Amino acid sequence: MSTDPEEAAGSDGADGWSARPLPEQVRSRVVEYGSDVLGGMRASEVPPVLRRIARFEPRRRARLAGPQIAAQLETDPGFRSRVASRVEQVWPELVEGLRSGVVPPAADPVAVAACAYLVRPEGWAGIVEDIHGELERQVGAQEADAAAEDAEAARTQLEQVKRENRAENERLRSQLKEQRSEIADLRRRVHHERGRAKEAAEQADRALEETAGREHESATRISALEAENRRLRARVASAETQVENARRAARTGRNADEARLRVLLDVLVEASHGLRRELALPASLDSPADMVVEGQDRRASLTGLPDDDPGLLGHLLTVPRVHLLLDGYNVTKTGYGTLPLVDQRTRLLSSLEGLASRTKAEITCVFDGADVDTPPATAGPRRVRLLFSEAGETADELIVRLVSAEPPGRPIVVVTSDREIVSAVRRAGARAVPSAVFLRGLDATS
Repeated sequence: MSTDPEEAAGSDGADGWSARPLPEQVRSRVVEYGSDVLGGMRASEVPPVLRRIARFEPRRRARLAGPQIAAQLETDPGFRSRVASRVEQVWPELVEGLRSGVVPPAADPVAVAACAYLVRPEGWAGIVEDIHGELERQVGAQEADAAAEDAEAARTQLEQVKRENRAENERLRSQLKEQRSEIADLRRRVHHERGRAKEAAEQADRALEETAGREHESATRISALEAENRRLRARVASAETQVENARRAARTGRNADEARLRVLLDVLVEASHGLRRELALPASLDSPADMVVEGQDRRASLTGLPDDDPGLLGHLLTVPRVHLLLDGYNVTKTGYGTLPLVDQRTRLLSSLEGLASRTKAEITCVFDGADVDTPPATAGPRRVRLLFSEAGETADELIVRLVSAEPPGRPIVVVTSDREIVSAVRRAGARAVPSAVFLRGLDATS
């Protein structure tokens, strides 16, 4: 086979190829052959327009640059001759048959057309055109077969639809018959209900007439009752006037008695003050917590609500003469332990001041004196007793001493979450309340 570009160009001109475009299958096969040959060519031999895609893999070259490869095969005889040489190496018998004018009857038409287009033997344009027509006939036959199959499927579907329509018509006829029977029954029932409605309307008219008569009778009775009510109101007003006069008279007599009692009470108070001055008695007695004395007697513990009840604090503070003892740092570190100790004490005592003002309860707050240089015993607010433990003594021990100093029977509440203090004060008869419960109750009562 000659691969001379001039010879290939001469053959092109001789055949005068100006037919319609190649069939798509043939064009794809030609592009595939050209893509394979590009991979084996040196960079200097590759046509300039195809150098950019020469580095791609064959399938990618055929997919991305198919039109460029096809155009180059059509216009570049040298590139086409290289592709034709490769085809002759792959299909030598087919190429030899084409050159001798014999087309193998069992050969793939697409391969035959592609080889004829690339090799371009004598009469190659007619071979490509014949194969083009054959491919179109095959496509037409396939389309005709597909159309026949579609028509057969349509006929089958039409028969199925006819059968379904006949069955549906039978069902609708049966349903129509049932509905007609039901309509006749409904008409009979409507006629019956109309008769009942007419009777009900007549009964309603009679009931309206009876109601009108009863309303007239009720209006007459209401008028009589209103007259009787006015008479009774007049009597009540007269009675209230008499009662008010009696109250004024009693109030006048009571005022005189109260004046005499007030004078007598003033005399007794002045006498007691004079007696206190003569005997040099103190103005008031100290509370047992101020004296902090040792005691051995036990007292009854407060019972009632559980420790986790939100209303526990309010309930305990309503007990008469209750003494509320707080483990100060245990409470503050539970509620706001991130603050400095001084701020913790200030915040707690401020809240206790308000609690003491609202409940009038005796409240004692105990802190460890280890972090305070000179803790004064009276450093707390006016209504709250503030105590610091002495050197060598902890706040826990001071709380236990304060509980033991109270007389038997007095209700004592100790606020702490320290298990040792809870056990000790419970043995002494006091009620222990967890610090978290106290803080929630304090927020609820504020």
